[in-house]
Amino acid sequence: MGFEFGLFMVAWAIAAGSPGPATLAIAGTSMNRGRAAGVTVAAGIVCGSATWGLAAALGLSALMAANAWVMEILRYVAAAYLLFLAFKAMRSALTDKPMIAVAAGRGGLPRLYVKGLLIHLTNPKAVLGWGAMFAIAIPAGASQVAVFETYGALLSVSCGVFFGYALLFSTGVFARGYQRLRRWFEGAFAVLFGLAGLKILTARLT
Repeated sequence: MGFEFGLFMVAWAIAAGSPGPATLAIAGTSMNRGRAAGVTVAAGIVCGSATWGLAAALGLSALMAANAWVMEILRYVAAAYLLFLAFKAMRSALTDKPMIAVAAGRGGLPRLYVKGLLIHLTNPKAVLGWGAMFAIAIPAGASQVAVFETYGALLSVSCGVFFGYALLFSTGVFARGYQRLRRWFEGAFAVLFGLAGLKILTARLT
């Protein structure tokens, strides 16, 4: 069980660290605005992930899946937000202004935290992903203690991945590399955010 659970945690880490709205937002903000901003966005994303994880632990994922209109609203909000970020990234890539905060926008740390939070809260796939993980990792009839132990383990892995991204991409090497290749980075963000928005918009949630 321990070995299987370890493999499960590794799979969860790979999934969390794969390119997507959350990791792109953290990387872009960290490179553009520094470590404090990147960590703040990561904190918002972690809190959003924790919220969906708690919802899944309490069985709300099944309730949401049974009410398609809730999922549809979240899907359109998420798609619109990601396409807006794609537009901002492309506009920045086509200008001569360096160090534009593409992924998370401008504003102070509270605003960056809220934007990170919204990235996860407006993604209806997140709660379903947590629900799927619980279904795989927790056997039928398991106690609530086992459910929340698994929740804590998954959330710890998510924290390591998201905050790790913020620390990595805010280092001098990555910052200098970004300054040299700013247009390429921002163009890539535009494409990836756009694809992510279109994927959510056209995805089948059932």
